[in-house]
Amino acid sequence: MSSFEQLKYLTGFGNEFASEDPRCPGALPEGQNSPQQCPYGLYAEQLSGTAFTAPRKQNKRSWFYRIRPSVVHHPFEPVEQSKFTNDFSKIPPNPNQLRWNPHPLPETDGVDFVDGLYTVCGGGDVISRTGLAIHLYSCNVGMKKRAFYNADGDFLIVPQQGALKITTEFGRLLVSPLEICVIPQGIRFSVDVDGPSRGYILEVYGVHFEIPDLGPIGANGLANPRDFQTPVAFYEDVDEDYRITSKYQGAFFEAVQDHSPFDVVAWHGNYVPCKYDLRRFNVINTVSFDHCDPSIFTVLTAQSTRPGVAIADFVCFPPRWGVADNTFRPPYYHRNCMSEYMGLVLGTYEAKEGGFRPGGGSLHSMMTPHGPDAACFEKASTDKLAPQRVADGTMAFMFESSLNMVVAPWALEENVDKNYHKDWLPLKKHFTGKK
Repeated sequence: MSSFEQLKYLTGFGNEFASEDPRCPGALPEGQNSPQQCPYGLYAEQLSGTAFTAPRKQNKRSWFYRIRPSVVHHPFEPVEQSKFTNDFSKIPPNPNQLRWNPHPLPETDGVDFVDGLYTVCGGGDVISRTGLAIHLYSCNVGMKKRAFYNADGDFLIVPQQGALKITTEFGRLLVSPLEICVIPQGIRFSVDVDGPSRGYILEVYGVHFEIPDLGPIGANGLANPRDFQTPVAFYEDVDEDYRITSKYQGAFFEAVQDHSPFDVVAWHGNYVPCKYDLRRFNVINTVSFDHCDPSIFTVLTAQSTRPGVAIADFVCFPPRWGVADNTFRPPYYHRNCMSEYMGLVLGTYEAKEGGFRPGGGSLHSMMTPHGPDAACFEKASTDKLAPQRVADGTMAFMFESSLNMVVAPWALEENVDKNYHKDWLPLKKHFTGKK
C-alpha cells in the first residue's frame, strides 16, 4: 500500500463517519459538535452539502476541527480559465453523433490539474442549480501550494492515465486508473501527479451522487456500499502562502491565505469525499435471452426531482460473461430520451473496436440514433452463441443524463473524429421479403 494513502478505512457510501489524526488523540469533541473550547485549541467548522432543513435521510453535513477556520484568507479575485465553461445557453445545438480521439497530454511543462481542465459538453444551468457538465483534465505537475474547490457542484473523477494523489480537507486519497473518486461540492482539494496524467470528470449541480436503489435485484449487487472508501484525517500545520482557487457560477477566482487549507485534525459527518474501485462492481446480466438496458451497470446516480429520472448516472462496463441465447449480444441499435457520453479507461469497447480509444470519448445526444458499427453487427450476427467472456482487459463507462447536451465550441473543432459517421455507412440491407 502506498505511504501516501496509509490511513484509510472502508465505509458505507452516505453513512455517518468520524476520524481524527492519530497524532492528536481525543481531537474529536465528545457529546457536542461545537463546544466553547475545542480540544487542542482547534476551531469547529461545519460544511453543509444540503439545506439545514432537508429530511434526515437526505441531510448531508460534516464537522471539521481545524487549526484555523477556512474564513481566514484575502479577497477572491477573478482569474482566466480557458476552454472551461458551465454556461451552455448561447452555444448552438448539434445533434450529430460525435467521437473524439484521445485527449492530448499537455504540450508544455507546468500544467496542473486546474489549469488542465477542459469542458466537452453540458446541459442545464449552474445558477439555478439544475444540470451537469462533462470535462476532461490533462496535467503533468502537481498543484503546488494550491487548493481548489467547486462551489457549484460535485466532481466525479475518472482517471485514465496516471494515478492522482488527492489531498482533501478530510485526508488523502490515492486514485488510480480503474478507480473513481467523488469530491462533493465545496470541499477543498489538491491534486499531485507523478507524470503526464489525464482523465474524465462528471460534474453535477443541485444534487449529489448516491448509490442507486436495487429494486427487484434485492439487497446485493452492483456497487456494494462497503467498497467505498473515505480518507482518515491527516493535517498539515504549514504557515506558507497558499492559493485557493474557487469555481463559482462557472467562473474562476483566487484568494491567497498564509497557511495550508488542509489543517483539519479531526472530522465527523456524512458529507465526505470517497473513492471506489470499479473492479469491485458486481455485474447483473441476463442468463436467458435479450440484452438488458445499461441501467443495470449503474455505479452512482444523481437523481432529479422526477422519480427514476437522473440528472446524471455513472455507468461502467466491466469484464463479464455473455450467455444469452438466440440474442444479438452487443448493444442494440437505439434512440432514447437520454444523452450518452462514453469514455474508455483501457482496452477496446465491444461495439466499437476501431476508432474508440482509451482517453477518447463519444457523445450520442437525445434521440440521436447509435449502436454497433458495421463490422461488429456482421460478426455478432453470425457468432456461435456459446458462453463467452466480454470486455476482458477493458473498462468502458458512460455518463448518462436526462438533459440535453450542448457541446462547447472548441470541442467541435479540436480532436474530433470527422469520420465517425462512416462507422455505420457500410451497414447492408439484408431484407429479402421472405421469412
